[in-house]
Amino acid sequence: MQVTHSVWSPGDSEDGSNLLPTVIAIHGHGAHSQDLLGLAPYLANGRLLMICPEAEFMLQPGMPSYTWFEPSGPDLSRTPEEFERVTARVSDFVSEAVEQYGGDPDRTIVLGFSQGGSLAYRLGLGDPGRFAGVAALSTWLPEEAEQSASSAAGGLAALPVIVQHGTKDPAVGIDRGQDSRDRLQALGVQLEYHEYEMEHQIAAESLTDLSVWCQQVLNLPSLDPIT
Repeated sequence: MQVTHSVWSPGDSEDGSNLLPTVIAIHGHGAHSQDLLGLAPYLANGRLLMICPEAEFMLQPGMPSYTWFEPSGPDLSRTPEEFERVTARVSDFVSEAVEQYGGDPDRTIVLGFSQGGSLAYRLGLGDPGRFAGVAALSTWLPEEAEQSASSAAGGLAALPVIVQHGTKDPAVGIDRGQDSRDRLQALGVQLEYHEYEMEHQIAAESLTDLSVWCQQVLNLPSLDPIT
């Protein structure tokens, strides 16, 4: 695999299948592969394999700060072609990593925070039969993901999607989360939407709700949350 990544593994599977329920966690702009790894002990009480790929482009030499898309043009925006290139790169990585680390391809969630959430939307909505669910945290629904979903409409009704957003988010305003909610409802996914009194972050309440959702989507028995 040519993608730098971090992994949390809970050890043996609970059901004896030797395949682990899995979360692919895609970090945001300016972060790195270990940024979301700290969620692993708290999601479903640490019973999930978590695989965290790292973005390709370093923002500051010598600093663990990366972004997913190579900027282009005078406004340094990313192009639709670049979005699709990165999507394909991450998609190939997911296939290889899930197999290498003993993940269960039938019980894999794709999760993304901020910029990483735009990729999670594109991966999950574009191929709804591939993932058990999509978790979109403090992010937005990009046009490319909505367009890819239209061609995969047949499977969207069975795709669980959780959206979490802070009402005080200064980086990705709550209006973008609400807009994503409305467009997802129009697509017909199994949507669970939450707003929290927080900024651009994952707070205790949102983490608890996310853990419960993961357990439900991956058909894991409920346990008392780790505190």
